[in-house]
Amino acid sequence: MVGGRVRVLLLTALLLMAGSVMSSAPASAVIGGSKSSYGPWAVRMLVDGEPACTGTAVTPQWIISASHCFFEQGQPVADKRIAFRVGSLDVRKGATVRPLPGKRVGSAHADMMLVKVPAMKIRTARLATTGVRPGQAVRQYGWGATCAGDENACQSPVLKQSDLRVVPADDPRCEGYTAPGGSDFCMERVSGIPAGGDSGGPVMSIGPRGKETLLGVFDGSDRQEIAEAGEIQQQLAWIRSVTQR
Repeated sequence: MVGGRVRVLLLTALLLMAGSVMSSAPASAVIGGSKSSYGPWAVRMLVDGEPACTGTAVTPQWIISASHCFFEQGQPVADKRIAFRVGSLDVRKGATVRPLPGKRVGSAHADMMLVKVPAMKIRTARLATTGVRPGQAVRQYGWGATCAGDENACQSPVLKQSDLRVVPADDPRCEGYTAPGGSDFCMERVSGIPAGGDSGGPVMSIGPRGKETLLGVFDGSDRQEIAEAGEIQQQLAWIRSVTQR
């Protein structure tokens, strides 16, 4: 972790305890993007039945999300409190799956968690085998906040997306978010900026439906112009070693 970075902490209970997250950001900072019409691999994470994070199905039995979504005040969230809504862009629809007990594995090098669930009948995401490049257009998906201030009060019931552009890790705007050679890459806002509720969600390449690839796992933003994501290509060997067990 890069010291001092502003994380998007999306667990509902944690946000309530914190009172508000980045409440000084203007409302327009987290309003943007558009309603998504596609995203079969996107899943919504719930804790105690309440909206929490976003994730991505990478195999029929494995979901990837951000590790920080699975902790409250430094303590692990029990498996029995977690559920995922899958198979619909509307969180009020679709099916519910729950983690298999003791079957989640966190990366030692990135803010990523793999969680095993019963087999899901949904399209899974293709994993990127090459790294991102500066200037690359990417698309982020999530059910997160659409307002500033009390982000719990404006979680989207439908999947949204925002377009961003990869910028070099040493860009001055990325200071405190990413570092050259680190596990995360840095993005600038184009059509919107992800916020609370989007953590762990997919950052995808832009291409024909079914041909896009999972480039990153979103894990933080300033709610205004800059966001970060863990890079899939850097963690590909770990992902494959876990999901092939």
